[in-house]
Amino acid sequence: MSTPPRSRRLAPATVAVAGGRPPRDQGAPVNPPVVLSSTYTSTGEPGEDLLYARYDTETWWPLEQTLATLEQAELPGLVFSSGMGAIDALLRLAEPRSAIVVPRHAYLATLTAVREQADREGTVVREVDIADTEQVVAALRPAGEPAASLLWVESPTNPMLEVADVPALAAAAREAGALCVVDNTFATPLVQRPLTQGADVVVHSVTKHLAGHSDVVLGAALTSDPELRRRLHARRTTGGAIPGPFETWLALRGLRTLALRVERAQANALELARRLAEHPAVAHVGHPGLPTHPQHERAAALMDGFGSILTLRPAGGAAAADAVTRNVDVWLPATSLGGVESSLERRRRLAAEVPTVPEDLLRLSVGIEDVEDLWADLDGALETAARSLQAVSR
Repeated sequence: MSTPPRSRRLAPATVAVAGGRPPRDQGAPVNPPVVLSSTYTSTGEPGEDLLYARYDTETWWPLEQTLATLEQAELPGLVFSSGMGAIDALLRLAEPRSAIVVPRHAYLATLTAVREQADREGTVVREVDIADTEQVVAALRPAGEPAASLLWVESPTNPMLEVADVPALAAAAREAGALCVVDNTFATPLVQRPLTQGADVVVHSVTKHLAGHSDVVLGAALTSDPELRRRLHARRTTGGAIPGPFETWLALRGLRTLALRVERAQANALELARRLAEHPAVAHVGHPGLPTHPQHERAAALMDGFGSILTLRPAGGAAAADAVTRNVDVWLPATSLGGVESSLERRRRLAAEVPTVPEDLLRLSVGIEDVEDLWADLDGALETAARSLQAVSR
């Protein structure tokens, strides 16, 4: 890979486009090639050369380096076959019979993995309100109980959009002797860079905003600590959670438009949140960009934007929320998030979802469509849902 000469750090929008390009030799391709090989020619004692594609392959490198530059990691990232592959490797950094502090609201599969690890290894799980800094700090080393070896942070959280004070939590974890891992999937490195705020590791579901087109399942972990990276690389190699070459290439291609997608989706989300807050058929809207959000000022201070996820609770409860999902045409009723298309789902339709998530809460992932089309579709679905509930109540 070539690195163009520069006198200053490139902006993230430029890095997403320029990162991971091949050397600028005469006649060279503009895009990195996809190498399809499970093994490599090797004689004598294995050295630093490529040996076997489960250990390492040059098809991963352009994406790993570009993500590292975006997150301002001092070492290349590590790509995994899925976000959960990366999360599993990170959770195994926790010491047996220690404690893991996690947000009470977080990615459902993460909470499931934490609880399964607790059953398997005797780890203590402490679930906290990640936006309550004092509560989180107290959970790291409570008197008479096992100390935490791992603090897991989501900010904003999934799906409740609570915003954590990442610098304060990272400093507290370091003082307590715990690793601080931040899931940066919702924000992306264009909105916040937790490594620069003191976190030890950043994890992404590349499936979501980074790849951005709902056609790839991929994960990544990034750190500036050589020993942590060595351990994560060893876990990826042994566990076999390696991505395929085509998926990695597609993710890098999707990453090229990250800045444009994030800019448009964030603008759409904030505009929709403002309008929905005034809608007669809406009981509550959650979005860090609204002054009514409990951590609005924190988000404004720590983030370079407010993200493109919002929550909506229609008047009329879960029945109204389900009616909205049935009556949209532009919005896609589906799980996952971060694609170019706008999608929505009622989270408590999933039996395993955290019970403190309201039954009527819709999580909206705002895409890059025309905001007026998104608004007209959502407004119409809300009004249709309200009319249908009124008819039933008569």
